[in-house]
Amino acid sequence: MVIIYKIKKRLWSKIVVFSRNYDWYPKIYRSYWMSKFRENAIVKDEGIKQYFTAIPNVGAGIGHQMANWIAGYWWAKQFGLSFAHIPFSSSKWETFLGFGLGEPSVEELIQQGYRKVKIPLFKEKSKEDLQIIRSIIKAYTNKKVVFVCGQDQFYKDQYGVINDIQQKFYQAPSRKDDCLIFEENAYNVAIHVRRGDIVAGQNKIDNHTMRWLTNEYFETVLKNTLDFINTTKKVNIYLFSQGDEEEFKEFKKFPNLIFCLDMGAMDSFLHMTKADVLITSKSSFSYKPALLNKGIKVVPKDFWHGYPKDSSWVLVGDDGNIIKN
Repeated sequence: MVIIYKIKKRLWSKIVVFSRNYDWYPKIYRSYWMSKFRENAIVKDEGIKQYFTAIPNVGAGIGHQMANWIAGYWWAKQFGLSFAHIPFSSSKWETFLGFGLGEPSVEELIQQGYRKVKIPLFKEKSKEDLQIIRSIIKAYTNKKVVFVCGQDQFYKDQYGVINDIQQKFYQAPSRKDDCLIFEENAYNVAIHVRRGDIVAGQNKIDNHTMRWLTNEYFETVLKNTLDFINTTKKVNIYLFSQGDEEEFKEFKKFPNLIFCLDMGAMDSFLHMTKADVLITSKSSFSYKPALLNKGIKVVPKDFWHGYPKDSSWVLVGDDGNIIKN
């Protein structure tokens, strides 16, 4: 049975990928035809609570998975539905983030008699796509269902859930186990220089090109950031990346620089959330800590997710210079 399930799952994924860019894509979903079958039905809403969720992509990194989770949380609110939690692929990250606190899980709901209903991926700016989803939801009025987004449902302005995810993160029981290397009473600046997977693709015209930023860029951003910091405390700089120190020799001229090149992903993430200033890369791995960070965030203007119009978010151009509001 497990093998048959895996075969069906893989076949379905291939069908979705193949049909995604065609107009008839929504029609491969049973829920679409249900909406057509019941579009003229007059049904009195009996107030049965319905849920909405999105599956964190188990094959992706934690930043990507968080984007999926956030999309499900956001769209649940937009469609007037309750949110159902699907755990992250790693139980350690699940505990660390605490996002499932106070949220019913899909498995719990199934045990209560709910069933999952797959819905098509939709473009968030498309009125037609959104109408299709609303019609599907209406067709299941009075049904105990959990609507499940297709894989990697997009939501650009992920900052729309900042207050909720910050509350979850900072109230998570795992916070009592947090251990920081930050010097007490110092002003802590964290800078994330994305390398690792994008190094090999820096000279290619592909997805890596969108993510590559030079050491010169980060050097300029760091200098400009230090210029506007207003503090009487000692300023320490923590550089989070992968590689050897010699690959970042441009930064050695900055006083109180601490390289964090061998620190694990979870500890690096934690330090970025707790820094007084966080300088991000074009990377989900530093964008997500920025959403949780309560200090100043210095971020690249051109990124695939949005930023709130807030003084704690400082935008910089591709030249590393701060963009004046």
